[in-house]
Amino acid sequence: MGSRGKKIRATEKEFIADGIQSVREVLSPSFDGAPILLHLYVTEKGYAKLVAEISPDLLSNAPIVHVSDAVMNEMAETESPQGILALCKFTEITLYKIKQREAKKIAYFWEIQDPGNCGTVIRTAEALGFDAVIFSNNSVDTYSPKTVRATVGALWHIPVVQGVSLEDLMEFSQANDFYTVALAGDGSGSIVELPKNERTILIFGNEARGLPEISGLNSRASIPMSGRSESLNVASAAAIAMFEVGIR
Repeated sequence: MGSRGKKIRATEKEFIADGIQSVREVLSPSFDGAPILLHLYVTEKGYAKLVAEISPDLLSNAPIVHVSDAVMNEMAETESPQGILALCKFTEITLYKIKQREAKKIAYFWEIQDPGNCGTVIRTAEALGFDAVIFSNNSVDTYSPKTVRATVGALWHIPVVQGVSLEDLMEFSQANDFYTVALAGDGSGSIVELPKNERTILIFGNEARGLPEISGLNSRASIPMSGRSESLNVASAAAIAMFEVGIR
């Protein structure tokens, strides 16, 4: 879909999810406000796979459209589509809606640029029991095909907020009594020694530039490392930090 797809996502709030795993989650969302399915396009082989792997109850009301292999190749972003593609529509989720949901564990990412990292941190946050993921303005498009694919369906199980500035995040955190922790290589504290607060926001920076100075933080922490590497990929660092805050 290229630039046209980006325009549609911005104006119509529509995006595509391909593959059997994503479609399985599309058909069984777990929170109010999750993206909804508009059309489910399948080839002959794709339909056979769909019927074999997804229960009839989930498929009974699915708006299925049968298409040829040639049409699917034109629609899909991948070079070797699985013959299953969902056209979905999302609703913008705001900080106010996150407050209404009484979220307690939140991960925030400032100007994250890589679609794979973006999708991975959404998937990780959902797996580790976080209540929401927030992205700053100037971050990668959460609903781009590469990002959606990397979430492996987690988009239908955890709210995602886009376009939130650091200033708005800190105002939200202070108004709602969140303990804010910025993860940074120069952090003076250790992520494993943080107090276990009920309401916590973890803040992660850009892949290359890290985080700017943030006023009003409760802690600027780092991940202790015994090896010679100076830093970790943002998705790896986020997984460690979210495990410490969400599980342990």
